Amino acid sequence: MSQLSPLLERNAAFAARGGHLGVPLVPKLPVFVVTCLDPRTDPAEFLGLGPGDAPVVRNAGGRITDAVIDDIAFISYLAESMIADGPLFEVAVIHHTACGTGFLADAAFRAGFASRSGLDEASLAAEAVIDPERTVAHDVALLLASPKVSPRITAAGYVYDLDTGHTRLVVPAAPPTTR
Repeated sequence: MSQLSPLLERNAAFAARGGHLGVPLVPKLPVFVVTCLDPRTDPAEFLGLGPGDAPVVRNAGGRITDAVIDDIAFISYLAESMIADGPLFEVAVIHHTACGTGFLADAAFRAGFASRSGLDEASLAAEAVIDPERTVAHDVALLLASPKVSPRITAAGYVYDLDTGHTRLVVPAAPPTTR
C-alpha cells in the first residue's frame, strides 16, 4: 500500500462532492501568498484560504528566491493581460517562528547538508530563518527591487507565530522600488 493511499481516498471524497468544480482561474482575492512548506504553516488553515482564493507558493522558509520572483512575474504579467489598469495584487511574504530552516544556522548540520546537496554553505547559512522579522523584511525588499515584477503589485511582510496562531504585519505593503 502506498503512503499516499489515505490521501487518494480523501481526494476521491473531494472529487465526489465537486470541490474542484467552478474554481476560477482568476483568484477571488487580490493576494499572492509566499510562505513556508512546514506542515505547521498551512495557509489554508492559518489564513482560512479556500480553493480559488489566492495563488500560494510554499518553500523552505517561505523565502523569496529567483524561482519565486519568476512565478510572481509570470502571474503578474498574466493578470496585467486580464486587468487593464489599477492595482493587481499584494504579495504576502509570510515567515514564521521556530522555522526548521533554523537548522541551517548550525555549522555541522549545514556542512553535512552542503556535502550531500552540493549547495554552497554560505548560501545555505543565508537561508536560515532565525529572526523572522529580519528575514521577511529582507525578502520583501529583495522582491520589490526585482525589475521582473509588475509595478502594479505591492508586497508586504508578515510573521506567523506558531505559539499564538496569530499573523502580524511586519513590513507594510509597498510597490516595487525599481522602474
